[in-house]
Amino acid sequence: MPVSNEEFRAALGRFASGVTVVTSKGEDGGLHGITVSAFSSLSLNPPLILVCIDNRSSLIEHLRDGKFFAVNILSEDQEFHSRRFASKEPKRFDGIGYQEGATGAPALDNALAVLECRVVNTYAGGDHTIVVGEVEATNLSDAKPLLYFRGGYNQLA
Repeated sequence: MPVSNEEFRAALGRFASGVTVVTSKGEDGGLHGITVSAFSSLSLNPPLILVCIDNRSSLIEHLRDGKFFAVNILSEDQEFHSRRFASKEPKRFDGIGYQEGATGAPALDNALAVLECRVVNTYAGGDHTIVVGEVEATNLSDAKPLLYFRGGYNQLA
C-alpha cells in the first residue's frame, strides 16, 4: 500500500531543518520571495546548492530563466520573515529590511547567511522544480539559526 500524504508529511516533520527565504528580482524590477525548507549544499568545487521550489510558486518562472537568486538562511529572530514569505501576501517585502546583493537579488537584513547564486540547472521533481545554483557571493553573521521541527519553529538551546 502506498504511503499517504499525511504519513509522508509526518515522517518528514521528524527532520529538523533550518529555514530559508529564497529571493529574486524580476526583469521588471519586481521583488519575489518564498519560504523554502528544501535547501541543501550540493558541491564544494564548484560551490553549488540546490533548492526545491513548488511549481505553483510565482518565483519559479523567474528561476527557470537562468536568473540570479539569493538563499537567505534565517536567524532565530526572523520567524516573522518565514511566516510572511510563506503566506499569500502579495507585498511580502513590505516592512522587511533588505539590501540589493552583488548579483541584484534581495539579501534580507540580519539573516544568518545569504548565498547569492546564479541558476545553472533546473530539473523536474514531481510537484516541485529542483533549482541548482552556483554561489557567487556570501554574507555571514554569527546569530543563531531559526529551526523547523514537527510543524513548528524552534531555536537552539
